[in-house]
Amino acid sequence: MGKDVPITIDIDKPRYDQDTFIGRAKHFYKTANPLNAFVSSKRLEDAHCLVTRYRLKLPLPPGTTEEDLWRAKVLYDSAYHPDTGEKMFVLGRMSFQVPGNMIVTGGMMAFYKSPAGVVFWQWLNQSFNAVVNHTNRSGDATFTNKELVTSYVLATTGAVVTALGLNHALRNAPPLIGRWVPLMAIAVSNFINIPMMRLQELQNGTPVFDDKNNRLGNSTVAARSGILQVIVSRIFMPVPSMGLTPILMDQLDKRGILRKYPWINLPVNVITVGICLTFATPLACAFFKQKAQIAVSKLEPELRESIEKKFAGKPPEYVYYNKGL
Repeated sequence: MGKDVPITIDIDKPRYDQDTFIGRAKHFYKTANPLNAFVSSKRLEDAHCLVTRYRLKLPLPPGTTEEDLWRAKVLYDSAYHPDTGEKMFVLGRMSFQVPGNMIVTGGMMAFYKSPAGVVFWQWLNQSFNAVVNHTNRSGDATFTNKELVTSYVLATTGAVVTALGLNHALRNAPPLIGRWVPLMAIAVSNFINIPMMRLQELQNGTPVFDDKNNRLGNSTVAARSGILQVIVSRIFMPVPSMGLTPILMDQLDKRGILRKYPWINLPVNVITVGICLTFATPLACAFFKQKAQIAVSKLEPELRESIEKKFAGKPPEYVYYNKGL
């Protein structure tokens, strides 16, 4: 019976220790698993229902085990926003990073020489990134259609111009350096795309909470810190695939294999990128805690004073916020 399942686990905390890199990597290895992106809506709804019933201490289906709960929580975390609880758009979920970036990144690296190819694949990549950045934003920030379109246009235009500029500046560089241009362009454009798609957080702040999950206000300081952490993770995410794949393709080119079998250019890029991203995605997400903390003393004066007043002059040392992914 459902009541036989002991209510002993804290399902609102990750299963693995988030104070260690290994623990965070295990957590994201499960939630960012690309197979989660293809789970049916029914399974996701079933997982949502099970997690919700457990939280509300309602009877669970007969025979439910702790392992069933953890499996449901993994699916729940992979598909539902941690702040709003809303079901996320599938293309924006971290579990879709591997299949989505396999195609986009593979295309960028296969067609990096053609200006038209650079524009198309960089636009597609930054459009995909814009969806991911908006989907995984911190807090419950909402955009008007005008704000969303403006942020998207600024983010994608800045990234495409960056890529074209690098391609022009390095047009006489050795072939291997040229193959690394997409990686350099992505690194630079992350500093444009992520802040632009999370502009409202920078303007209005992200929600901060005490250790009992009581909302204490919004902080722009926390928003800046969280967004910077996300930028660092996102820069590292493509490094293994976009750093190693050019070396492989350069060797295939030197051996004449690409000239003999030109059709393998795109599939080899895509497959190599996919293998690397499968491991790099959870490792990059694990650089920092998703539930980040910041010292109250570092918050903006107004919020700090509000918290001190709320706690009668004895505020907690730290507050917590979702930095996004």
